[in-house]
Amino acid sequence: MLQRMLVLLNGDLSPILGADTGAAVAAVTETTGEVVGQAAAAPAPQGIGGMFAEMGPFVWIIWGAVIVGFYFLTIRPQRKRDKQMKEMQATMKVGDNVVTSGGWYGKIADVGHDCFIVEFGTNRGVRIPVRKSDVLGIATPQITQTKAD
Repeated sequence: MLQRMLVLLNGDLSPILGADTGAAVAAVTETTGEVVGQAAAAPAPQGIGGMFAEMGPFVWIIWGAVIVGFYFLTIRPQRKRDKQMKEMQATMKVGDNVVTSGGWYGKIADVGHDCFIVEFGTNRGVRIPVRKSDVLGIATPQITQTKAD
């Protein structure tokens, strides 16, 4: 089908590609399949490999600086916070007043492998297992009454 299109267009693709392309097109005869005109060889696209080969050392230095900066600004501080949180959770013991990620205050009644049993409420009768990762820290609620106007 492509051969017929080229023969019908007589090698002139300017109505399709535009007049400013300047690329010569080879016409192929329908019966013999011989090339009538020779096409100008267009430069082959280099792809990603060619793009990286052309990048100079300055670009690699910039990319390295971006990666190192990303590490020191995001990954390292998060690991440091995680390490501090695990150390704090490992030092918690029965009787500590804690606050959970949901904002609930309670007292640790028992320590399990991956959870704390926390007592909630004023009568300390409600015991709920809470994941260690959901306990944010040791804290006592500040209960003060305000005067109504």
